[in-house]
Amino acid sequence: MSIDKNSAHICIAAALATAAIGFQAWRLLNPPTSKPPNDRSDSIANGVAGLIGNTPLMRINSLSDATGCEILGKAEFLNPGGSSKDRIALYLIEKAEQAGQLTPHTGSCIFEGTSGSTGISLAMVARAKGYLCHIVMPSDQAIEKSQLLERHGATVERVTPCSIVDKNNFVNVARRHAQEFGAEDPSKQGFFVNQFENPLNSEAHYKTTGPEIFRQTKGNIDVFVHGSGTGGTIAGVTHYLKRWVPQVRCFLADPQGSGLANKVNHGVMFADTEREGTRRRQQVDTLVEGVGLNRLTRNFANLLPSSRSSGKKCLLDGAISVSDGDAIKMSRWLMANDGLFIGSSAAINCVAALNIARKLGPGHTIVTILADSGQRHLTKFWNDQAMAALGHSTAAPASLDEFKDLALYNLE
Repeated sequence: MSIDKNSAHICIAAALATAAIGFQAWRLLNPPTSKPPNDRSDSIANGVAGLIGNTPLMRINSLSDATGCEILGKAEFLNPGGSSKDRIALYLIEKAEQAGQLTPHTGSCIFEGTSGSTGISLAMVARAKGYLCHIVMPSDQAIEKSQLLERHGATVERVTPCSIVDKNNFVNVARRHAQEFGAEDPSKQGFFVNQFENPLNSEAHYKTTGPEIFRQTKGNIDVFVHGSGTGGTIAGVTHYLKRWVPQVRCFLADPQGSGLANKVNHGVMFADTEREGTRRRQQVDTLVEGVGLNRLTRNFANLLPSSRSSGKKCLLDGAISVSDGDAIKMSRWLMANDGLFIGSSAAINCVAALNIARKLGPGHTIVTILADSGQRHLTKFWNDQAMAALGHSTAAPASLDEFKDLALYNLE
């Protein structure tokens, strides 16, 4: 029996469509990393390091129910050191060991300049692996971070906040200490982590956090949204998801006073506080700790085109700026309605996720990172008296209608 050309074309098209659907189904069921390296579901963890990673992805019920979207938070505060920074602490130290830059139990010391969370993670991993740890941090960070560092056995040095170009900036002080360490005894190594500019930071998240999110959502994810401090998490996860989930859109959640949102949306590093001349803090005029900058780190820059004429697209689909007031309200809302006790950076992520869900409409899956809990923000962000003194309401909102819609580019 003969088959005419039209019938043949239809058969070929149907076969190709079936093959494409089959490939997509195979890809979702067989991601490149189907099981994370630190999976501990059926084994005994090897010390503290074995507890790092493979954190749960939780549904944030109040936000999901209100918007009709699945708003999911990766519970990074359940890492043993209490934040997502455990991942880079372990990864960077192990890479330094492999490169011969660190040898355990030799009196060698790890140095880093940090707003707190990375330092706590480094101090924990250093103690577990047999190193000393020296942390330099700005003096305007919550005091409980210093206290936690000391309890982890780290030497803590609090310095006056100043620009990154100043030799006394906390990052530069840490670098200088690492260079000077061991000058009299070459057997002792001083290692400067350099989280802001070290590309291994984003590589750690590309190899762990991104694959975990892919596995946990089975590739069914429409949006990833996160803030940027060093840029490691947002860069690593975005690069991974854009590779394996081509339709995913990735957005920056940026606190007030940071210039990164304008850099993403308009190509210009600018913050409103620069124009207003009312800045209270040197680096970024916000109550939110750990995210927001007015300079580009090497990790974050990897998301952006090198120039307007380069032809390389920005991997971020847009950015949203979140006020301190909305961050505070969101933290109190989630505690009152979900029993979820989050830190300030997680709060801005959730404000951004709420706004994205409203703009997209029901039926979408939005993933964000709950980087740490409120436990290391008790004297500032979670201190009602301190927030009220700055003019912020600390009462839990009566409804999500109290969160105004925020401008978000490139989300139609």
